[in-house]
Amino acid sequence: MALLAGSYEKFIWGFALKSQSESHTLKPLFSFPSHLGPIKSVAVAGPVAASGAADDTIKVYDLSANTEIGSLLQHSGAVTALSFFTPAYLSFPRNLLSGSDDGTVAIYDADPFVHLKTVPAHKRGVIDLCIHPSGKLALSVGRDSCLAMLNLVRGRRSFCCRLDEEASIVNFDLDGERFFMATEEKVTVHKSEDARIVCEMNCQKRVLCTSQAENNLLFTGGEDRGITAWDTLTGKVSYCIENAHSTRVKGLVAFGGRRAGDASEDSYLIASASSDGVIRVWDMRMVHKEKPNSLAEANTKSRITCLAGSSLKSSQRPLIGNTARKGESEDV
Repeated sequence: MALLAGSYEKFIWGFALKSQSESHTLKPLFSFPSHLGPIKSVAVAGPVAASGAADDTIKVYDLSANTEIGSLLQHSGAVTALSFFTPAYLSFPRNLLSGSDDGTVAIYDADPFVHLKTVPAHKRGVIDLCIHPSGKLALSVGRDSCLAMLNLVRGRRSFCCRLDEEASIVNFDLDGERFFMATEEKVTVHKSEDARIVCEMNCQKRVLCTSQAENNLLFTGGEDRGITAWDTLTGKVSYCIENAHSTRVKGLVAFGGRRAGDASEDSYLIASASSDGVIRVWDMRMVHKEKPNSLAEANTKSRITCLAGSSLKSSQRPLIGNTARKGESEDV
């Protein structure tokens, strides 16, 4: 399993979670200043990873070789959101979507990394985006307090609606039948077919990150410095790790439930990262203890801004030779 963390100090950090007997360690894979500005977003899918930063650039990494392999330069603003699309029958991503402060969403072919099209999505910057499991549409939220739907088959925006509050997070559930949005201390769950609200979850403090797991669980972290597991069917708290970190939680990665056949001991693990640079891995089966302890910990000694990970083995086909490059725009 691989973890990728970005920092305000422009460094990218790569870790592998190694399990041996009953012990777990976070083994450093690489760390280097990959951008000229603070890193805003990261994404991981199998052996490939990407980071976006305030320097308007996307960097692409080969996790099997622990190297950076190229840059993508389509945006004219900070790259604030990244999302890979990986079909259920593949272990390598098919597409990469990126959102920017320039209000656009760029679509890339991930094999090799070639720019396909840039879609105007918001009047102001894109805050977050997500791709439906079918790969046919995407949702984005922006600083214009709007929710946009993007038709990825035609490569254009198909729908946009005004929100009561500016949303900071949007994502589909694992089967795509529902999606959720986070606005300050509240998370709302919506039906995908009509955007109807079916559930609300009210947190104590502002939500900064989320991650989905199996059994209709949604993990949230943020200003409360803890990790909370919510039942998205009822909107109630299933369990919570209070004071998981000494500062606010900036990233969460739940390793289980992403693909059929993922059911293993790894499906009980969740990684969290805080703004003081500490990354921890937890076994969620131990949360019913009075004081659950983390299984593994690493301190980057930097201000972490984002975290992404993959439970897939990174020993997939290497990317070396598939140079990331800027391509001519064309219809998707």
